[in-house]
Amino acid sequence: MNLTVFGIGYVGLVQAAVLAEVGHEVMCVDIDEAKVERLNQGLIPIFEPGLEALVKENHAAGRIRFTTDAAAAVKHGQIQMIAVGTPPGEDGSADLKYVLAVAEAIGREMDEPKIIVGKSTVPVGTCEKIKGKVAETLKARGREDLKFDVASNPEFLKEGSAVADCMKPDRIIVGTSSEDTEAVMRELYAPFNRNHEKMIVMDVRSAEFTKYAANCMLATKISFMNEMANLAEQLGADIEEVRKGIGSDPRIGYHFIYPGLGYGGSCFPKDVRALIKTAEGVKFDAKLLRAVEERNNAQKSVLFEKVNRYFQGNLRGKTFALWGLAFKPNTDDMREAPSRTLMEALWTAGAKVQAYDPEAMQECQAIYGLREDLLLCGTKEAAVRGADALLICTEWKNFRAPSFDALKDALTTPVIFDGRNLYDPRVIARYGIEYHSIGRMAA
Repeated sequence: MNLTVFGIGYVGLVQAAVLAEVGHEVMCVDIDEAKVERLNQGLIPIFEPGLEALVKENHAAGRIRFTTDAAAAVKHGQIQMIAVGTPPGEDGSADLKYVLAVAEAIGREMDEPKIIVGKSTVPVGTCEKIKGKVAETLKARGREDLKFDVASNPEFLKEGSAVADCMKPDRIIVGTSSEDTEAVMRELYAPFNRNHEKMIVMDVRSAEFTKYAANCMLATKISFMNEMANLAEQLGADIEEVRKGIGSDPRIGYHFIYPGLGYGGSCFPKDVRALIKTAEGVKFDAKLLRAVEERNNAQKSVLFEKVNRYFQGNLRGKTFALWGLAFKPNTDDMREAPSRTLMEALWTAGAKVQAYDPEAMQECQAIYGLREDLLLCGTKEAAVRGADALLICTEWKNFRAPSFDALKDALTTPVIFDGRNLYDPRVIARYGIEYHSIGRMAA
């Protein structure tokens, strides 16, 4: 099938590459000329396991192309997929200006029937706005005769495993009331729907809402577990034992109940805020969602509070090793990452940071530039050398089994503040290192 994808960001690029991999002809369009040029040169703007090879192979085979030419892109695809960003406005609501700009471009350039698919995460009712904008643009051209439909097809990708999530989706949500559109969408996703039926077809508004409900449910599990962790510390309980106990209940499960420093990234924070604003728009008091956000915001400061308390509020002139900058492993994304809250608090207190992350170093440099109180180190070992303490923000695999003897020798003060509970406190104690984690008593 011929498919056009508007927006070559995280979602658009991954989805386009995976659809090209199974044989569809995909044209990606973006207004960022530099990004398009880099992609045509084989330079991938984001880190995602498996994505670079997928893009390069399919670009070489001619199944995926990158352009800034909206007219050519609209002409190319029977399906027009909108995957542009919906950044939060100042009030937390989703900004739809890019989505509606694409809708206008489609209406301006189309000369035959199209199926327009909303892939971006958007508030309930956005597909209706897209339909209205396209119809308005066609009317201005005197082309009301051109038929089109608008469907919702939200994404459920996890950063760090997005390619695998696309290749083997656990569900494919399609919002449409048109049998013809449903048939086309089934054809599009047929290569991913062979093992068993994964496509769930519903009305458009329910499909739009499903995406927000899913992300907010996951965010709620994270915030609940962090609240339990903070309470466990006060009660002398070990949250890691509690996690195993409650996770064994199949009604709860083990997923998304790891205590830590809160959620970050491009989805959960934005989507929780956006759904709160949507609720306000219909005069509904989203008490639980507001509590989820409040707990998450507070959780990002927990590690700094532990460090500040340990050093009795005297952080000026001290140097801290920081392992992990990305908001989660297998990505270079630092959007709303707990590491940022921690570093900024340390700097405000007059401390210096020696940081290491396997993938997010360039991103950190781009965000903060050159600072005398930030040293980006080439290895995790270099970050620890001469530091007053080790702080862990991201659970990268290569942080899980360090040499604790080497850590003790490298640190000025043999103490670890672990925001991801990577280690067994009893093991750390045997090496003569003091250990502070989340929801467990200090060892």
